[in-house]
Amino acid sequence: MPLLPRRVWSDEDWERIRLGYRSRDMDEKWDVFAEGDVVFLHRSWTGNGVFEATFAPGDGGGRRIAEAVVERDAERYRGDDDEYDCLMLELVLSAIVLGEPARELREKLVESTRKRSGSTDVPAGLVQHSALGLRTDP
Repeated sequence: MPLLPRRVWSDEDWERIRLGYRSRDMDEKWDVFAEGDVVFLHRSWTGNGVFEATFAPGDGGGRRIAEAVVERDAERYRGDDDEYDCLMLELVLSAIVLGEPARELREKLVESTRKRSGSTDVPAGLVQHSALGLRTDP
């Protein structure tokens, strides 16, 4: 991925990310697991791997994403926008794995989706649920 999230996750966040996340029902869209410093994000229904993010120590502590790859086979993942993919990677880790409100990231997702679709009236709740399995208000 040419664009990576700039966030530095705390050591506590990193420990939680390493524990992963398993979807609990059909409405949840993502399963996340780690092997060493690499975190894998798969779609829960299909099991298809979408992201692989390699974490490294941050300069001032914590962890940052040093490199990442995203699936580009359109039959496995429909993403083809670098900014959207960067946002989606950070949002899944922040909102789903860590359970953070991530309101700013959610707003950016809605804005990006509306821009990509050419429609400004796509409901925010629909965007967040279809992409992430999230409700509008966490």
